[in-house]
Amino acid sequence: MRKLFLYAVLVFWLGMNFSSWAQITRLGEDIQYKAGVMGTFSNGKNSPFWFSNNRYGLGTTNNNSGYLRAGIFRAVETDYAHDWRFGYGADIAVPFGMQSHFVLQQLFADVQWKALRLSLGQKERPMELKNNWLSSGALTSGINARPLPQVRLELPNFLTIPGTKGWLAVKAHLAYGAYTDNQWQRKFNAGNDLYLYSANSLYHSKAGFLRIGNTERFPLSLTGGFEMSCQFGGKAWNLYDRADHDGHFDTYQDMGHGFKQFWEAFIPGGKDANDGDFHNASGNHLGSWHLSLDYQGSGWAARAYAEHFYDDHSQMFWQYGWKDMLYGLELRLPKNPVVDQFLYEYIRTDDQSGSIYRDATPVLPEQISAIDNYYNHHVYGAWQHAGFTMGTPLIISPLYNNDNRIICYDNRIRAHHFGLMGSPCAQLGYRVLYTHEKSLGSYLAPHTDPRYGNFLLMELSYKPEWLKGLQLTASYGQNGGKLLGRSHGGMLTVAYNGWINPVQELKNRVQNSLSDFFDALGNW
Repeated sequence: MRKLFLYAVLVFWLGMNFSSWAQITRLGEDIQYKAGVMGTFSNGKNSPFWFSNNRYGLGTTNNNSGYLRAGIFRAVETDYAHDWRFGYGADIAVPFGMQSHFVLQQLFADVQWKALRLSLGQKERPMELKNNWLSSGALTSGINARPLPQVRLELPNFLTIPGTKGWLAVKAHLAYGAYTDNQWQRKFNAGNDLYLYSANSLYHSKAGFLRIGNTERFPLSLTGGFEMSCQFGGKAWNLYDRADHDGHFDTYQDMGHGFKQFWEAFIPGGKDANDGDFHNASGNHLGSWHLSLDYQGSGWAARAYAEHFYDDHSQMFWQYGWKDMLYGLELRLPKNPVVDQFLYEYIRTDDQSGSIYRDATPVLPEQISAIDNYYNHHVYGAWQHAGFTMGTPLIISPLYNNDNRIICYDNRIRAHHFGLMGSPCAQLGYRVLYTHEKSLGSYLAPHTDPRYGNFLLMELSYKPEWLKGLQLTASYGQNGGKLLGRSHGGMLTVAYNGWINPVQELKNRVQNSLSDFFDALGNW
């Protein structure tokens, strides 16, 4: 009788706690850890371009640099069989020869119910409709700058619209966040009373995409959509009067963090402190239109894509024609030991609605909204975070400026970009990037002669069979031309990743303890 009572109590307690225990213990399962060390060595004025850029801000213009890095991650996709899914990550780096001595690169938590996800924190996010490994970068939201902490509500993957039999699918996101480069801006500005800098500014982003096609029935699909971003709020120093404004205001302005500022970031409105008599929407608004045509063959695939960038409203629609574009072609080849993927991109940003700007007046009421001055803003300086542009790195980042101004001098460019990668065998992989760029400077600071840049990256990775999780990568980089000066050098990366499952170990110990307990109880 005593045995039966003890069994009943134990079974009841386990049953009451099984559901909550299962939810909690999932958080401790399937955790991936990553650790590594990277070092670069080069000569010349700047480090090789592709050593520094499109690395989520973990780069520098210095010749010799590196970092130690470690992180743990649990992907939300781990819980694919459940309605409620949980993920998280923490990622730190200890750099040397860079702007910072300690970097909290990622710290985030993801909670997903079915297709809808809430993401909190700073997280490295891939580009929209681009190849992270081969592309030159996205024009609005790329992988060049350090991630921003944000609150993000999203459909992260394409969701089929009910009733369309799989032919229509959507994805979208809405996010608000904050910039974390206050200290970097003050240090980079070096106390200069002339150069613009800001602090405590906020970030807003939204996007929506529609996919037409069902690859299970037809190999061709079309994807289109838009994204909009905005920097707003915060404080700014060393603002300047517009030339057409006769009034005076303080060179310091507090733009606020209230509901009004959040709303005017979501629906562009209001005005900036130094707009003068001709108002623009408050904050730094920009965005892109995207289009992608995909073909899925038998063992191979092809994709043609385009991205049109707009700064403020003048290029948002067809008012001045869409001349500034990124065009791309990507091929995924049948399995072979030579080339797995090939990519080509052509980037043009030198039109910017034209070279003439004027506001409408009673005397001459014609408005010409040109000289868009991509990535630059009269309150926030540049579309950047901690020195790196938040879009394409081919609009050279402020970190390269010798005068320490937070501005993009080279925003009128044309470029050809190539990328290819392959796996000669299971243990070896390679990647090659080459970019030829021509810069005219900007409309406000043109180059007397075009400046050219040639950027090369050759990379070889080795994953030994005798030690799963280890990867050794040796890279060679080179800069040519006058845009960033000549340089060449090498980079060596040693990385290791694996899996830990502390909850499973705990379960095993509990099961062993219970087994011993029942054995002892039976003997008793």
